Amino acid sequence: MTQFRVVDLKQFQYCPRLIYFHHCLPHIRPVTKKMAHGIEMQQAAMRNEARRSLKPYGLTHGERLYNVVLESTELGLRGKIELVIETNDNLRQTPELIPVDFKNSRRGKPDKHLKLQLTAYALMLEENKQLLVKRGFLYYIPLRRAVEVPINTRLKANLRKSVEAMRKIVAAEWMPSPTAQRGKCADCEFRRFCNDI
Repeated sequence: MTQFRVVDLKQFQYCPRLIYFHHCLPHIRPVTKKMAHGIEMQQAAMRNEARRSLKPYGLTHGERLYNVVLESTELGLRGKIELVIETNDNLRQTPELIPVDFKNSRRGKPDKHLKLQLTAYALMLEENKQLLVKRGFLYYIPLRRAVEVPINTRLKANLRKSVEAMRKIVAAEWMPSPTAQRGKCADCEFRRFCNDI
């Protein structure tokens, strides 16, 4: 069974062809300036995170776990979440695990692909820690703002549906149609490989 990276979920939502390029033609992986800048911004945000309080997440205390590597045999996913907050106070009987995904975006809106990524991290935490994850946060680096995302059954179903569709692309080595939103193609690292756009 093909094991996908959590970032593949974002790529699949952006354009299904990206799954084909990454998994059926794995040796052609260009890196754009935009991608490199995003990596730099995430690293800087992580350095600053240790100095911040947990107030952006509506918490007074909790333990931060950085760069948590996760894997799910059930979903066939693997990834590394930048931050997991573990809480355990006297008011709660069980600890809460809260994944936090850092994004270099000024939109401040939890788009579908970002919610799917966060849901994937939540389900992998559940599988690995045997603890229900009810929520996560998207931290928008330029805005210095955290947005809470409830992890619900609809998101979990969408995640499983997306992973299954990705599996079909790879198993058949089938290049799907390009995204209907052709404006996305301008920033795509695989633009030169699509001769029909």
